[in-house]
Amino acid sequence: MAAYLTLAGGRSFRGEYFGAEGEVTGEVVFSTGMVGYLETLTDPSYYGQILLQTFPLIGNYGVIPPDFESAGVAAAAYIVKHPCQTPSNFRSEGKLSDFLRERGVVGLCGIDTRALAKTIRSGGVMNGKITYSPPTPADMAEISAYSVRRAVAACSVKQLEKHGAPGARRVALMDFGTKRGIIEALATRGCEVWVFPHDTPAADILRCEPRGVMLGNGPGDPAEDANSGIVAALRELRGAGIPIFGICLGHQMLALASGYKTGKLPFGHRGTNQPVLDTRTKRVYVTSQNHGYAVLADDCSFKNINDGTCEGMDYGLSFSVQFHPEARGGPLDTAFLFDSFIERMDAYAAR
Repeated sequence: MAAYLTLAGGRSFRGEYFGAEGEVTGEVVFSTGMVGYLETLTDPSYYGQILLQTFPLIGNYGVIPPDFESAGVAAAAYIVKHPCQTPSNFRSEGKLSDFLRERGVVGLCGIDTRALAKTIRSGGVMNGKITYSPPTPADMAEISAYSVRRAVAACSVKQLEKHGAPGARRVALMDFGTKRGIIEALATRGCEVWVFPHDTPAADILRCEPRGVMLGNGPGDPAEDANSGIVAALRELRGAGIPIFGICLGHQMLALASGYKTGKLPFGHRGTNQPVLDTRTKRVYVTSQNHGYAVLADDCSFKNINDGTCEGMDYGLSFSVQFHPEARGGPLDTAFLFDSFIERMDAYAAR
């Protein structure tokens, strides 16, 4: 069935539905990953966004639930050039089109995805709407008015969850929309991970006597007023002198709590091929990333090679990175950062 994607600037792309059918508005973004589409699609950081995959063939190895980063799909819609209808993989449990349809996620295919990505690259991230027919003035007004709001609250757990071996090195994880890969990276390193809702007071987190605090990834603008309580809690946690490790949105939130500011990027960094420079060792790592905002700082521990934006901060006992060292789907070049967190926690506990 025919469908249309229309951008805020008025440009329209005609394609076809391949998942659920419907009309949906969101912020249109693209990811450059050649593999890992399941991890990308189930990443809560895409909440409220219409996600475009730039690699032309998606779905070729089917749907593999153990690879999911969350239980559902947070993205508002999914766009690909060619959805594979004959997946081939011994772990596959079905087709991508069926997966989207079962979960009510709108899928759009057959458009010129290269042209769409180039439009965003030149004009910056913009809102868009998928409709059954060419857009009306009402559709254009809806596109113009749209914004991603209260995203963290929508993606966070609602009550405490515990993962890993009981009695092991305890880590308190503040959940802003955390990927499963982060929890598993800690659990496989001998940690018991207590996952707290995003709005948990600092006193409640410290009461569980964690050896360290993990700040996971998540969607939306870190400086949104709805996140002010989180930033205040992080100031308290920093004041308590406990080791903190932040990833992606957690990196941005920790920076805000430390007196830095954040800003929106023209089109963000989304993909598995983002090069970052360790400013201390001068070594370059290839990283997995998914973010539309960045910390505005020059005194950073990592920098993006492409545009010079901040990719990491080191505060001594605490530290954070913009990229994903757990990187399920790859690359795993920076997985050592979890080991660094373990070392800082153990040194803290031994004092």
